[in-house]
Amino acid sequence: VQLVESGGDSVQAGGSLRLSCAASGFIFRISAMTWFRQAPGKELEWVSTISSAGDLTTYADSVKGRFTISRDNTKDTLYLQLNSLKTEDTAMYYCSTANSRGQGTQVTVS
Repeated sequence: VQLVESGGDSVQAGGSLRLSCAASGFIFRISAMTWFRQAPGKELEWVSTISSAGDLTTYADSVKGRFTISRDNTKDTLYLQLNSLKTEDTAMYYCSTANSRGQGTQVTVS
């Protein structure tokens, strides 16, 4: 299993980013996928999960209405659109299957 996140950057509060996660080594289209994040000095936090078909999504209250999870099963890629970013969104963002997690991409909001 390989999960490679990208798209992290430094942005100002109120800005937007789109994170991507390229998946390989497993059958992506039948796997529910999840985004987590971890801020410096804090525990890993669940952000959002999407079903294998992409028809069901759930979000943490802290990001609901601002973040959107999606996937493209033809490209084996998971996405997370981050809008109306806040300083408290600063964290390393990870995509994950049930058993594996990528190396992460850094989002810094100032």
